[in-house]
Amino acid sequence: MKERGIAAVREKLAKLPRSAEQTLDEVRTIYDKATRAFPLPADIAREEVALGGVPAERLTPQQARKDQALIYLHGGGYGTGSPRSHRHLAGDIAKRAGVVALVPEYRLAPENPFPAAVDDALAVYRDVLKQFTPGRIAIAGDSAGGGLTIAVLLAARDAGLPMPAAAICISPWTDMTASSASYTERAAFDPLVTMEGLVRWRQCYIGDGDRRQPLASPAHADLKGLPPLLIQVGGDEILLDDSRLLADKARAVGIDTVLEVWPQMIHVWHWYFPMLDEGERANAAIAKFMRDRLAA
Repeated sequence: MKERGIAAVREKLAKLPRSAEQTLDEVRTIYDKATRAFPLPADIAREEVALGGVPAERLTPQQARKDQALIYLHGGGYGTGSPRSHRHLAGDIAKRAGVVALVPEYRLAPENPFPAAVDDALAVYRDVLKQFTPGRIAIAGDSAGGGLTIAVLLAARDAGLPMPAAAICISPWTDMTASSASYTERAAFDPLVTMEGLVRWRQCYIGDGDRRQPLASPAHADLKGLPPLLIQVGGDEILLDDSRLLADKARAVGIDTVLEVWPQMIHVWHWYFPMLDEGERANAAIAKFMRDRLAA
């Protein structure tokens, strides 16, 4: 039996080289190859598609309703990650929710800096709206993809597009000022995200641009008009306060907001669900949140 639990995940992470010591190409390759240990189940069909001109993967669980969709925006600091690195996670959530998952391969920085990722995500959403009714769509993302989830909703709102039924942010990166207390208070507990790493990815994405601009730092945006929001974050993350700040801003303008802080969990622990019970439970909670809103 494979070792399970958060201690096993931490041990696995401790053996990995620090991303700050690697080239961007090395980080991207390692990230995409890491999921070889977590293959997509045979009962989830995978198809390469294009959505709004953006390459994407369509993941269809056998029991999925074909009229309901999850747009999943992968994490990776806006500079790494892909459908390949996150298909197992997006597929698991989709399977539990009984929906189709659509995982875009949005353009990455620094080759394509801000707002390329937002532009791509908005193009995807426009296309998905042609295929599914808004009340049958959910949008989710982890880490940078969590911030991008809010950013694309803001862009869609400002463009006059209808909102989806639900949004889910997993360990979202929402504040590029990196000024909250958890950045220092949780640094000794977080085995994945470091201030050094965030500065690197931030520079790739926005360079010397305004760190409070809403589509890059959605925690500083006016969130009025956004759909019901679920935020899940680990108690041991330096990004903990990014989630708290986002939740406070959402509640302040009347958004139906659920913030879950999972004790002792690390950044995007969901990704390790094949070896982590808390990952399975978190994915199940996301699926329930989706089902309740998609059926409303």
